[in-house]
Amino acid sequence: MKLRKTVRALALLVFSGLFLFAGYRIISYYGETRAQEAAFGTLQEMVAKGTSAGLSSTAGAAAPAEDSGEEGAPAVLPEYAALHQENPDLFGWIQIPDTRLNYPVMYTPEDPEYYLRRAFDGSDSDSGVPFLDGSCTEDGGNYLIYGHNMNAGTMFALLPSYARQDFWEEHPVIRFDTLYERGDYAVMAAFYSQVYDVDAQGVFRYYQYTDLSSPERFQEYVEQVKAAALYDTGVTAEYGDQLLTLSTCNYHTGDGRFVVVARKQARDGEVH
Repeated sequence: MKLRKTVRALALLVFSGLFLFAGYRIISYYGETRAQEAAFGTLQEMVAKGTSAGLSSTAGAAAPAEDSGEEGAPAVLPEYAALHQENPDLFGWIQIPDTRLNYPVMYTPEDPEYYLRRAFDGSDSDSGVPFLDGSCTEDGGNYLIYGHNMNAGTMFALLPSYARQDFWEEHPVIRFDTLYERGDYAVMAAFYSQVYDVDAQGVFRYYQYTDLSSPERFQEYVEQVKAAALYDTGVTAEYGDQLLTLSTCNYHTGDGRFVVVARKQARDGEVH
């Protein structure tokens, strides 16, 4: 009887310890998430100030655009000049209007996943920062951007909402600016995918289509994107268009991904 009571006491102690540890981890996770989102909020405020400064230039004030340092090269847009000076790894900014998806996009081709678990300032971060695929180039025709699907609903957790056609109807345009050019992108397709085994045959590895500089490769990508699409948006693309591909983890299968592809358009809605 005494042994049984001792075992029960030890089991209760272990259970209580595990419960407290789990509680600590949950509190720590959401505390860290709030801190990370606050940091991104500061970056968003810097962008807003830069935008205001740029708009004021039309009234005669000088916009604080960053000089590229190379003769004939474009200047960094005023809204991103301060951020770029703070961290030269900044490539652009991604936003879905009227949602919380509103983040910088990083680019480190020598170490493509550098920001997978790092914050904008380089410190450790579970959520990381959205980043451009290391094999993308400015003239490759397709910007492939990765972001985490966070339980707290941050980063690219919103992307799988595009599985619903009504969500696309409410959010048909994604804004993606590079350092030098603003861009609106009309959503062309949304689909489920995964990271396939190297020996898998007859599958669409969307993550291998970062270079669409040839007409054949571009058309091949567009056709496979349209075939994989969950619904018809009526948006298509022709060779010469700039595409945007957003990718995040999804749990419908092992190594699952959810993907949204969009085509750049002019701000007035005409094809860019």
